[in-house]
Amino acid sequence: MDGATLLSHGLGTEPVAPSWPPLTLDEVNNLLGRYPQAGSARRLVWHSPRPFSSACVVETSAGALFVKRLLREIRSVDQLVEEHRFIAWLAQHLPSDGPAVCTVLTDKTGTTAYADGEWAYEVHRLADGDDIYRDAFSWTPFLHIAHATAAGRALGALHVAAYGYVAPARTATLLVSGFTVFNSDDPLSHLQTYIDARPGLASYMAQRAWREDVTRVLMPFHARLQPLLNSLTPLWTHNDWHASNLLWRTQEPVAVATVLDFGLCDKTCAVYDLAIAIVTNIIEWLAVQDVDINSVIHLDHMDALLDGYEAICPLSSAEAAALPAILPLAHVEFALSELAYFYGVQGSAENAAIAYDTYLLGHAEWFNSEAGQQLLAHIRRRYAISTAASDATPQNV
Repeated sequence: MDGATLLSHGLGTEPVAPSWPPLTLDEVNNLLGRYPQAGSARRLVWHSPRPFSSACVVETSAGALFVKRLLREIRSVDQLVEEHRFIAWLAQHLPSDGPAVCTVLTDKTGTTAYADGEWAYEVHRLADGDDIYRDAFSWTPFLHIAHATAAGRALGALHVAAYGYVAPARTATLLVSGFTVFNSDDPLSHLQTYIDARPGLASYMAQRAWREDVTRVLMPFHARLQPLLNSLTPLWTHNDWHASNLLWRTQEPVAVATVLDFGLCDKTCAVYDLAIAIVTNIIEWLAVQDVDINSVIHLDHMDALLDGYEAICPLSSAEAAALPAILPLAHVEFALSELAYFYGVQGSAENAAIAYDTYLLGHAEWFNSEAGQQLLAHIRRRYAISTAASDATPQNV
């Protein structure tokens, strides 16, 4: 496969030149020399279009593998291992008839990640299932309601399996999704701390009236969420639950075969992860200017996602109340993290401005629109009718 012709997903619907050089056969072969079980690379059969890393599927003498390379400034070896520990826990605790997780290979030194120069690498067995959405852009909807239901069931199973996993919050500061700033009584103070820990972000935010913007746009949403925060149990979560991070069993009944890409996992809470699943699959952010509400939000898919989730992991009454309150804030920390990446690593003031104006503020402001209010009202009606009195605790499935 000719890496020079590859394109990557950009911030819109048009593909762009990749930010990072594609993996080469020689590079992959040198890497696999550290993995006695991997065999030798024969050819690269597919390159991922995802924008923040370089990744490929490689055919080897011992089977197919997935190889991913990231800038060490984005992920160190230790930070990748944080993800791999969570994956290993889930592999031991997910039900045998539920979704699997990807298998991370261990190299000859006993570690699951490797650094060479400015790059960090990880190697996975090629996971089971059909990669139906592998070319889908972010924020694109499910193809079928059955996929929404299956995605909800798989997320519920993952949350049940994650209970009992004990680890500190992530140490990574770039391209991570967390729930720290607005999971507090003083978000502005926590946001200042968050900014100070990321020099690229601090340099950009110094150019913007961010305190005024956050107070105007985000703090009213926090005021609705704040009384519910103490009822949300901390939990390690996936935080990037989009259809393109799931592999599928397409025969009836449709199901998620494997969960991929734990790059954004962290210690948040179940409702936050569920909110991420809604904002990434149900709202077509690239079409939010369309006057037809039905082309922007997919309420039938959202109901199917929630039905599937609650079949495995019912929401408590407090969690149900928190879901519409947390939704407008679900993109905040990843938007800040992207902004730090775009400005501090890429040096792109243009992309940083998009992250600030659209992802940080615009996505939250959309929930004040007719379509956004309709979505939130739909959730409130659903739980006022079906689960207002529920206070179920997840049980093993």
